[in-house]
Amino acid sequence: VQLQAFGGGLVQPGGSLRLSCVVSGRVFGANVMGWYRQAPGKQRELVATIVSNGFTNYAEAVKGRFAISRDNAKNTVYLQMHSLKPEDTAAYYCKFSARGIHYWGQGTQVTVSS
Repeated sequence: VQLQAFGGGLVQPGGSLRLSCVVSGRVFGANVMGWYRQAPGKQRELVATIVSNGFTNYAEAVKGRFAISRDNAKNTVYLQMHSLKPEDTAAYYCKFSARGIHYWGQGTQVTVSS
């Protein structure tokens, strides 16, 4: 299983950005797809997850601003980010978990700055 993330970039405070992550390989059965982020000097933290049945979970810091979704036919997970703040600046990583095994994609940098 391999993950490839897209969509990072530089955006002004208050702006929006959408991240995508494509999962390739043997993807079937119950699984969880998610986004995590890591700012310089900080630990990696959960942003949002979505189960294959559609159940979602969000970090408090992004509730109401970010939305996670998935397209099972395309094995792709999305993170739509609105009202971005400078504190959202981080490398964002996608994660795929199934049968107790976890796979990570490469990070995509999101920088929120004027």
